[in-house]
Amino acid sequence: MDRGDLFIISAPSGAGKTTLCSMLLDSLDNLEFSVSHTTRSPRPHEVHGKDYFFVTEEEFERLIKEDAFLEWARVHENFYGTGRDQVLEKLSKGIDVVLDIDVQGARQVREKFPGAITIFILPPSWKVLEERLMARGSEDRERLKVRLQNALKEIEEVTNYHYTVVNDKLDLAFNQLKSIILAERQKTRRVLTSEIDLEALKPDPNSWFMA
Repeated sequence: MDRGDLFIISAPSGAGKTTLCSMLLDSLDNLEFSVSHTTRSPRPHEVHGKDYFFVTEEEFERLIKEDAFLEWARVHENFYGTGRDQVLEKLSKGIDVVLDIDVQGARQVREKFPGAITIFILPPSWKVLEERLMARGSEDRERLKVRLQNALKEIEEVTNYHYTVVNDKLDLAFNQLKSIILAERQKTRRVLTSEIDLEALKPDPNSWFMA
């Protein structure tokens, strides 16, 4: 069995990454989301263990000491980290894994997994990004300012990613993102190890062709 592929998807807050990842996971088989740990408070619609593992700073620091994270970073005044064991287990079973992580975490993972496929989601404009963040209504002005300051730095990292998707029209952005996953799955390495029997492509020694 071939190992699964690791897909890293990053974006500034408000670009629509969470929505696109959710649509992707609903539409493709053999693709699973790696649930991250975070010290931030859950939003009204978020579920512990599904969207994130919500932990205290004390718990997060304990996990760091235990080397339990594939990557971790402090983002928007909170900690975020990807559990090492759950990712490695899925990949070893041939399951493709999506990491929804920031640019700091992406750098760490690329060092450990040079073969990871990286995708950056961009908003169509800075104005649209501001409008989307303000429309959430979940944070005060100061926290929004922090997110926008971080967004400036994050967008500068786009050239370090293999693929870029601009999320202007959601359906179009989703189809582009899905196409990237499907194209990666058709790479020769994966097709030959999972779908094709090379022996079946050899002619019968007794056929007229070999006579």
